[in-house]
Amino acid sequence: MPTDQTRPEPEVEEAFDRLIDEGRQRLERPTLALTATGLLGGVDVSVGILAYLVVREHTGDTLLAALAFSVGFVALLLARSELFTENFLVPVVGVVGRAGSPRGLLRLWGVTFVMNLVAGVAMMAMLAGARPDLGPVMREAGLHYYELGFGHESFLLAVLAGLTITLMTRMQHATENLGVQLVPAVLFGAVLVGAEMFHCVLDALLMAAAMISGADMDLWRVVGLVLWAAFGNMVGGVGLVTGLRLLRVSRRVQEARAENRPGR
Repeated sequence: MPTDQTRPEPEVEEAFDRLIDEGRQRLERPTLALTATGLLGGVDVSVGILAYLVVREHTGDTLLAALAFSVGFVALLLARSELFTENFLVPVVGVVGRAGSPRGLLRLWGVTFVMNLVAGVAMMAMLAGARPDLGPVMREAGLHYYELGFGHESFLLAVLAGLTITLMTRMQHATENLGVQLVPAVLFGAVLVGAEMFHCVLDALLMAAAMISGADMDLWRVVGLVLWAAFGNMVGGVGLVTGLRLLRVSRRVQEARAENRPGR
């Protein structure tokens, strides 16, 4: 018989159960609803990019601008929209706990990723047209990530970005208090941008803004960099944070798989 010492703390189990429930909801969400939340996620993060560019243009302080960017993550939380990288914890836990299928996870990832980019690029085009004075800072910010290339540095920055976003998600799901959930949204958004980590959606939009404002950049190289960043984000978010989280509640994972076994 297992002893109580083999089980994680009750608070950890409760958080895991919330992840299973929300993971099931996300994985079963209709495609139209996924499309809407993905588009809204692209819009919300674009507002954060606008705040970042304006503060960076007027102050020249990238750390202050990174803090301003956090308004985008606050909008994501309050509007219940989603970024692609926010789906590295909740739905993965749902699949592991048999509350959803791998096919559903791939659908969630694919629709959210594409819709984030569609809405975000449209927002960057509007921003470039509405604020041409931000062109120089758009080009500077986008070219930074374009010039990172495909080496170990950019990959590790992408791993760190995925780890950071998934850690933020984990902290937000440790509580149901919205005020407390806002704290990691602000702090981790500032860390992500201030440390210039390589985030597939955010930096894709910065590179798109740079191209729209006249930077000399090859489109296919940009596409390759975005996919490279997405792979690194997944290694950091799924492979590290989510994997370690599941190890901590391994017994509860087995129980959830048994409870959700087909035919029960």
